[in-house]
Amino acid sequence: MIEDLAYFVGAFFLLIITPGPGVLSVAGVGSGFGYRTGVRYILGLWLGTNLVAVAVVSGLAVILETVPELKLVFLVVSVAFLFYLATRIALAGSTIAFARAVKVPGAIDGIFLQFVNPKAYAVNGTLFASFPLGFASSGSEIAVKFLLINIIWVPVHFAWLYLGVSLKRMALAPTTQRRINILMALAMVIVVVLALLSGEGILG
Repeated sequence: MIEDLAYFVGAFFLLIITPGPGVLSVAGVGSGFGYRTGVRYILGLWLGTNLVAVAVVSGLAVILETVPELKLVFLVVSVAFLFYLATRIALAGSTIAFARAVKVPGAIDGIFLQFVNPKAYAVNGTLFASFPLGFASSGSEIAVKFLLINIIWVPVHFAWLYLGVSLKRMALAPTTQRRINILMALAMVIVVVLALLSGEGILG
């Protein structure tokens, strides 16, 4: 069982440490809006990712996968929101006048992002459908997986937040800060586009 746990933890770490909309947006929010806003945003992401995991375990993702119309609606909403969030991050450090009207991302944005985040479904689907831990009870195995996932998920996202906040605290020139935010936003969009083009779709 120890070996199975090690495989599971290693697989999850590799899946989550690779850049996706979640961690990239955390760094972007930290860079553009600071630590306090970033913590609220992470709280939303954490709630969202656990709700997605529950949906995957309960079979909701399978239902969406087997109904093309629902999957298409989900795809359109997800892409639209991810581009919207990327735009807000890109404009966060801008000196353009209309950028001041950009709403600061909060916990609700984090929750919604995970619902429309292709990687969230792909990661949770892979982890809960694979890597058996050897428990006699499926309920015990699911509970242990939830625990391990959260133990790793939280520090990884705070590390990305620290990276983003560190960039903000460097007191970079407005032009440089704007470029960094734009690059982070573009990276998030590219990851989403690659996930969609790879054939994973919105549910992985």
